[in-house]
Amino acid sequence: MATQPTKLTLIPREPSSSRATRRLRRSGRVPGVIYGGGADPLPFEVDERELRHALAARGAVLELAIDGTSTPAVLKDAHHDAVRGTTLHVDFLRVRLDVAIHATVVLDLVGGEDAPGVREGGVLEQVTREVNIEALPGDIPEVVQYDVSGMQINETVTLAAVTPPPGVKLLDDPDETVIATLVPPTLDIDAEEEAMEEETERVGEGAGDLEGSAADAGDVPATAGDAQTE
Repeated sequence: MATQPTKLTLIPREPSSSRATRRLRRSGRVPGVIYGGGADPLPFEVDERELRHALAARGAVLELAIDGTSTPAVLKDAHHDAVRGTTLHVDFLRVRLDVAIHATVVLDLVGGEDAPGVREGGVLEQVTREVNIEALPGDIPEVVQYDVSGMQINETVTLAAVTPPPGVKLLDDPDETVIATLVPPTLDIDAEEEAMEEETERVGEGAGDLEGSAADAGDVPATAGDAQTE
């Protein structure tokens, strides 16, 4: 089901030096560029907090208000600070709400804890974490979900088992794209070897104690009677 676009106000900016861009970021603003739609790329700046809230809102489409006009767009790319996690730069792509576009969305597996194979000690492995889709901009979902609560040990699930939301077409190969497997529990080889080594050491220590006792018994000092016999 389509959602109302989230509004985000942008301010046009002129391309500037790296020093000016750093000052812009220190002031709490994020630089970016709008592409596509048959128009020239348009550099802009936006409040970092407002941008964060807009990107966290439901729906993929944003209504960008800039220089007295409004245009629907989707996030094309974003660069983040590796340490602080703050947004350093964003790119938006102009879209038409009546024309389908390609997008990549997260694949979310639900019900894993209830899967019979997991309850029996198996390990659920998610092989594919994102899927490529085609949909109208307003129909792009935040995630595509698949319920794995019925998976058994040694079972493999492909994309063919996933039912996309209405208006969404999955673009990846349905039979070749493995999304999840449920494998038998694996033995901890290191733990097994460590346990065997400890057992071997205990057996060795026990044998050493027995040998020591036998040696002590053979070294009993001669009695007075023995000395007289000699």
